Amino acid sequence: MAGSFPKRVLRYRGRLAPSPTGYLHVGHALTFFTAAERACLAGGKLILRMEDLDPDRSRAEFAEAALEDLRWLGLHWDEGPDIGGPFNPYVQSKRHKIYLAVWRKLLQSRYIYPCRCSRKDLAAALNAPHESARTQPDPLDDEPVYPGTCRPAQSVPAPAAVELENPEGFNWRFRVPDGEAIEFKDLNLGPQRFIVGRDFGDFVVWRRDGIPSYQLACVADDSTMGITEVVRGADLLKSTARQILLNQALGFINPEWFHCSLVLDEKGQRLAKRHDASSIRTLRQRGFRPSEVLAIKTS
Repeated sequence: MAGSFPKRVLRYRGRLAPSPTGYLHVGHALTFFTAAERACLAGGKLILRMEDLDPDRSRAEFAEAALEDLRWLGLHWDEGPDIGGPFNPYVQSKRHKIYLAVWRKLLQSRYIYPCRCSRKDLAAALNAPHESARTQPDPLDDEPVYPGTCRPAQSVPAPAAVELENPEGFNWRFRVPDGEAIEFKDLNLGPQRFIVGRDFGDFVVWRRDGIPSYQLACVADDSTMGITEVVRGADLLKSTARQILLNQALGFINPEWFHCSLVLDEKGQRLAKRHDASSIRTLRQRGFRPSEVLAIKTS
């Protein structure tokens, strides 16, 4: 059995959350199989949610391929975009109103503020000679510690009525409580601890192009869909710390957390969707059976 189960299980609800930005690889196969196994052993339900918020890379053909590859692996789910369920839609690009309501709640509670910094601005700030190593990007995290360029001097100001209507035009950031320790027990990797302001800073919850961030969308979906346990890769441990802060701010109950160890390539790097040789689709074409794909642990 993959790890221990949490004591707090009224009705287990786990989820699969593929992102259709490429073909799923071996690492995805092992993580999703673990999620399905834990839902089955807990006698609960498994929900499939298509996380297609990236408009530049998400493709319908990758979404279809993900469903096909997961079925080929022998996985089954109780709710999802292909079979429906009580929490439709199960495609993130169609859940904009839900995310907007969460953004408004954060704004009204003065947890977030508008940021005018572009990626170029942040790159320049992070490359400045006076910046410490803590602001540099983490190889397992896609968001470096924010240098605080647009952060309000004291507390986040009360929003104007017009600001409540539309978040577009700014990168909206969550103001983190600097120095606070975020601790949680991971059911696979054990106790975890992150220091706010050192391990991560004010993070984006809504992009200037009108797209909610992974952090906001994930918290909103896991709460509204009643997810009791999140199974995902260890590269998202820091995202979990951020999402715990969002859950606290929104009054949401934290799910349990189970982070799977990463599958590495021959160079010791984590697998990415650009590694076509490790994709489930390629392995299928090479004649691998599902059991053989799931037996691949490392390079």
